[in-house]
Amino acid sequence: MRSSASPSRGVAIANVLVMIIASLVLLPGGGDETRTEATGRGRARPADVRGGAGEPGAEATGPADAPPRKRFTATVESARKAKANELGLVPVLMYHRIVKKRTSSLDRTPKQLRKELERLARAGYVPVTAAEYASGRIDIPAGAHPVVLTFDDGTPGHFALDASGRPHPDTAVGVLLDVARRHPGFRPVATFWVNRDPFGLKDPEAQAKAVGWLVRNGFEVANHTYGHADLRRLSRRKIAKEIVRQERLLRRLGAPPSATFALPYGNLPGRKNRRAAHRGSWDGTRYDFSGVFLAGAEPAPSPHSKDFRPQQIPRIQANGKGGECRRWCSAYWLEWLDRHPSKRYTSDGDPDHVSIPKRLQGNIAQKRTKRILAY
Repeated sequence: MRSSASPSRGVAIANVLVMIIASLVLLPGGGDETRTEATGRGRARPADVRGGAGEPGAEATGPADAPPRKRFTATVESARKAKANELGLVPVLMYHRIVKKRTSSLDRTPKQLRKELERLARAGYVPVTAAEYASGRIDIPAGAHPVVLTFDDGTPGHFALDASGRPHPDTAVGVLLDVARRHPGFRPVATFWVNRDPFGLKDPEAQAKAVGWLVRNGFEVANHTYGHADLRRLSRRKIAKEIVRQERLLRRLGAPPSATFALPYGNLPGRKNRRAAHRGSWDGTRYDFSGVFLAGAEPAPSPHSKDFRPQQIPRIQANGKGGECRRWCSAYWLEWLDRHPSKRYTSDGDPDHVSIPKRLQGNIAQKRTKRILAY
């Protein structure tokens, strides 16, 4: 893993590929913004929805009710027993369209999504939102590994409600809920970075209903710019305008201030304007993201690590190992993490401590003030 300030060569190449492919599959959206003022720093509330048991084949209607996980205080001995390493790598998986018939290498089918989620559940991964990951508060059981499920562009295959108000079973949310019911402890949470027509919806009332359902059920709905703009081509002011217009829309629809932001095409602005992708203001509205996410192509550092750079968080394209994906996509990296378990983030079960092998003590970021347990 590279720890330079700029993205690795693999990440940069993967970002170019994502930009080319995404430009071919993105559909133009419309709609005018209604001016509504909204201010404040972007912070999303943490999700606290956990999957419960369900009968195989039962229709998923929403996250199953489950009692909150009992509070646990880690000790050196419990951390050693769990083989905790909270400086390990975290897979942040990047999905685009979920469709029955793929027309792009970025597309995944509901069947492929289900297969990957079930693989994650069997391997001991537990989903957390991008906001939870970026904040460093990863509250999952001892011995479990965090995974961040992210979906770009807010397309219809990500989320849709049927006539009875239930998530459609072939959408990303429907598949995730069903997998969580079959695998108790696999939290049905994810992050959706959306543009001006969330989930392909044009009607503001339908948009608000969709966003409201997701927020109430523990999902993160956050900013991906208003028009999916390539930020490399924009001035600092225009970058801020793109972000603020989308932030105002999301707040009108009932989402909390965005804590995280995914760069369209994975493209960072030029160095002169780079800060505008993280923090800025336009027309009286401010934004401040705790995490800015790229488009590829390797596991992300622990948020407690010296290598963690909140303005350049790498992701992994969800895909097999064919063609350009042979060393960049999820099938490769999940197998790599299986073969190198000591490199993977393993939780101590206590979000108020950071547990690590003693040999890694020098790798903790100075700004992390949580109590350290080294064994």
